[in-house]
Parts: sequence; C-alpha cells; structure tokens
Amino acid sequence: MLLAMAVLAAFGAGNRPEGVSVGRVPNGGLQPQLAVEPNGTIHMIYFSGDPKGGNLFYVRSNASGEAFSRPIRVNSQEGSAIALGTIRGGQIAIGENGRIHVAWNGSSTALPPGPINPEAGKPGTPMLYARLNDNGDAFEPQRNLMQHTFGLDGGGAVAADRAGNVYVAWHGKGSGAAAGEAGRRVWVAESHDSGRTFAAEAPAGNDATGACGCCGMAMFAANDGTVLALYRSATQNVHRDIYLIASRDRGKSFQGSLVQRWEINACPMSSMSFAESRGTTVAAWETGGQVFFGKVSGAAVAKPIAAPGEGKGRKHPRLAVNSRGETLLLWTEGTAWQRGGSLAWQRFDRDGNPIGAKGTAAGLPVWSFGGVAARPDGSFWIIY
Repeated sequence: MLLAMAVLAAFGAGNRPEGVSVGRVPNGGLQPQLAVEPNGTIHMIYFSGDPKGGNLFYVRSNASGEAFSRPIRVNSQEGSAIALGTIRGGQIAIGENGRIHVAWNGSSTALPPGPINPEAGKPGTPMLYARLNDNGDAFEPQRNLMQHTFGLDGGGAVAADRAGNVYVAWHGKGSGAAAGEAGRRVWVAESHDSGRTFAAEAPAGNDATGACGCCGMAMFAANDGTVLALYRSATQNVHRDIYLIASRDRGKSFQGSLVQRWEINACPMSSMSFAESRGTTVAAWETGGQVFFGKVSGAAVAKPIAAPGEGKGRKHPRLAVNSRGETLLLWTEGTAWQRGGSLAWQRFDRDGNPIGAKGTAAGLPVWSFGGVAARPDGSFWIIY
C-alpha cells in the first residue's frame, strides 16, 4: 500500500494551488468524462483497453471523489468503443430522474454498423448510444443512432435535461453532400422520452461552414431548456473556426454565431466543453495552441478569455463553475499523437480574472485528458 501511494505521488507531481484536489481515474482508465448533480454527486465514464477497440465504464462518487462505486460496463459489445485520437471517446449526460445517458463513436468492429458510406462503398463506424436501466445497475444494449448519414469521424456528443429530452449529435455527411470536409455538417438525433426512442437525425446549424473531420464537438442542455453545441468548421479547408449553435425549441431549430477564427490547413484534433452554475453557462475551446473560455449569452459567447501564459500545445479544455461563480479551466499540455503530457489549470473569478497561481500535474497518459468538478463547498476536484 505504501509503495502504491508513493508511486502515485511521484507520478502526479506538480503545483497544486489551494482549493483544488487531484486524483487518478480508477483502474488506470483513460479519458474521464464527468457529469455532476446539484448535490455534488459525481458521475463519470472512462475508457479501458485497446485504444482501437476497448470498453467504457461508468462509476459514481460523492462530492469528495475519494471513492467510487463498482464499475459498470457501458458498451454491450466487447471492444466497441475507441480512444485512439483522443476525441472520439464516450460522452455523458444526466437526464430525467437522474438517468445516465452515454454516446460514443463506435470502433471499426462495433455493431450495429453505420450506414453504407457511398464514398467508400461499405458501412462506416456507428454513432452509439446507451442509457442506464431503470434499476440503475446496468446499461441497456447499445444502439446506433445514424439512420441516413455517413462518414462519422470526429467525436460526437450527448446532452440531456430533467424534462426527458435527450440529444445526440455528430458531424458527418448526408446524401448529395459536397466533397471533403466542406460537405460535412452537424446532425442531431432527438429523444423526448428519456432515450427510449430517437427520431432520425436532422441537420443543425449552418451547412455552409463545413465541419472539421477529425475534431470533436460538445453539446449541453442548460437548465432553462436551451440546447447548445460547439463545433469546428472547415470552410475552404483552411477556416477552422469555432462556432456556437443554440436551440430554444427543443432542437427543432438552431441559431448560431462565429466564436473565434483560426486559419490552418490541417485538422487540429481538438475538443470542447460546457459547464453551468446558477444560470450561467460557460464554454471552452482551443485555438492556435491556446485554450479559451467564455460566458454563453444567447447564441453567442460574450468575451473569450485565454488561459494565462504562452499558448503553445494546449488542448482539451474542461470547465467547472462553483457556487461563487468562480471558474476552473483545465487543459492538457505537451500531448500529441501517441504521446502523453501533463495537466494544467487556472482558477478565475466571476469576472474572468485569474485567481492565484497556475496548477500543474504530471503523468497524463497517451490518448487521455482530465476532468473537473465543482464541490458544494466551492472547492474543485480534478481527475486524470
């Protein structure tokens, strides 16, 4: 036991400012994704196994994050989840009556398969979904929500609200789409019965922007019923800009706005996130090696705020907002294809001003990132 504690302490060495505690994902898992209830209960999924075809597991903890429940496997088919590339893994949301909803990009062997991709002449990978059963002790069999779109690549997303609405989103192509990334767009499959059934996917947002093929996206259902999504465009293959889209009519229509521009003729393989507290929603993203966040106002982000210091090689921002309106922005540093790195974070006051020193933690595994939650007492908890 003492040896294990010493290894963990050395493995996670770094700067730990007051008010933030740091832990490791159970069982050596990767890619923690968190959803937190108002009472502080933390729900988490993580990946384990071969990055090309492994499994997702679900656990929960009280607000301390010091002990977790017995892991429950999410995917009903062995090896049907993926961690390769970092941005295609599982996403989690809490819905009506506390039910957990999970969506993820299927692996190359996942079933049911995706629709036939006419550009490749064979079925593609599926956008999979599963929900916790009524007893809360297992997940229902996984389902593919792609009915008539194809070309799934970058990571999808899931959002849910307390009224029984569930939304699963991804970017891909429909029949007659333009060639390349310019023909990609965001699609949303909606359920209004807590995930029992889903309508066929429908386009959301502006199809003229395209979508960055190997980038993830994020989706969030705010407490006022607004559905939000962040994605990266691929206009003319060089305009890799961040867009926010919002729906106030349960996904029937979306309005959007440009959040931040970035011209680069490459796919940056980036991800985004949302968080909310006391009616304030914040969003985070990456541009040009730097990470940013800002408060969401309608279908726009009011003022992007950068993490302090030089922005170089920063990726995968995650957010939490505490009861005082303070935000903790968490991100990765030094990660790349088949290369791990470290975590860094900064606390901000309600006006977006940095509080205290930047925190760091070493030993981030390959293909992974961190997760963060706000505790009821106003402190923050990070896991990686």
